[in-house]
Amino acid sequence: MTTVGVGMVGHAFMGRAHSQAWRSVGPFFDPPLTPVMTALAGRDAGRTSAAARALGWASAETDWKELLRRDDVQLVDVCTPGDSHAEIAMAALEAGKHVLCEKPLANSVAEAEAMVAVAERARERGVRSMVGFNYRRVPAVTLARRLVAEGRIGTVRQIRAQYLQDWLSDPESPHTWRLDRDRAGSGALGDIGAHIIDTAQFVTGQLLTGVTALTETFTHERPLPGGGTAPVTVDDAALFLARTDGGAVASFEATRVASGRKNALRIEVSGSAGALSFDLESLNELWLFDTTEDAATAGFRRIVVTEDVHPYAGAWWPPGHMLGYEHTFTHQMADLLTAIAEGTDPSPSFADGLRVQRVLAAVERSAAGNGGWTTVESSVEGNA
Repeated sequence: MTTVGVGMVGHAFMGRAHSQAWRSVGPFFDPPLTPVMTALAGRDAGRTSAAARALGWASAETDWKELLRRDDVQLVDVCTPGDSHAEIAMAALEAGKHVLCEKPLANSVAEAEAMVAVAERARERGVRSMVGFNYRRVPAVTLARRLVAEGRIGTVRQIRAQYLQDWLSDPESPHTWRLDRDRAGSGALGDIGAHIIDTAQFVTGQLLTGVTALTETFTHERPLPGGGTAPVTVDDAALFLARTDGGAVASFEATRVASGRKNALRIEVSGSAGALSFDLESLNELWLFDTTEDAATAGFRRIVVTEDVHPYAGAWWPPGHMLGYEHTFTHQMADLLTAIAEGTDPSPSFADGLRVQRVLAAVERSAAGNGGWTTVESSVEGNA
């Protein structure tokens, strides 16, 4: 097999990002499998057909189950709200289709556990699955992981992670599915907090073992686009402290009401011999501090991560020509296609997604219990 037919479910924000990635991955990365954008599935026939034409899909379906019946679809890309991830992903895997599922993996630990079990059974048949934590594929973040693993900053002692957005700062911002717990699972916690949990565990190679947390909802009712209002049943902000299985301590903040902050994912890792710092709003840069440098000139050093020797960068432009948010999804597709072709397990796996889900659940339990220390449930083996 030299090609793989892709069927995607959902065509809103994530669907557009994934579509661009599927269009770009072949020309820039020349993966061992060439993706064919076979079919796009959505609920509304008119909107789905229009999106298929605009985004480059060959056909449109109004029922995602039709993708599973099509012989020309071998991979299903799930870009829907969280309440449908489990049903679609598990059905696709059972039908023998490879699966890429957006984050967070599910809306509950129970759903995520069921998805992992199905994925493990499918894996025995050569069917692969991956959860879409795309920020692992920022070249600077991948480089940070490499530097930590090589011991460049010594023993990891502290992790500070934030994800700050402001699109809900205005109380009159309209209600969306992301504010409905039944559809989204949680608010800022699952939507963007999941990203910094995964990024911290990915960069350091350490898993969170316990948390003490609080969450807050500042606006409890928001206007509906067609008139009237609807209750907000998720958090606007989540903050928590954590310990890791490697002995480090960590602080996390996820909020969608940080006025003036648009998409500020930040992580700083401090070690016994140095530190690393990254900010998504300057995603081509990684800052490195080395305690062995001369005290007179020591300080954080800016690394522009665009050289051929840097992760993923060599497939794009000459050094110094910047990459953006959209490129992370292309890197994700390149890695997934390579894993499928080579018969290896793509990363992050559904098991990795379950690990994050268990941290989210521990944060919610702690917050509901007035911030009491809460242990993160033991997870399954994976490849975080």
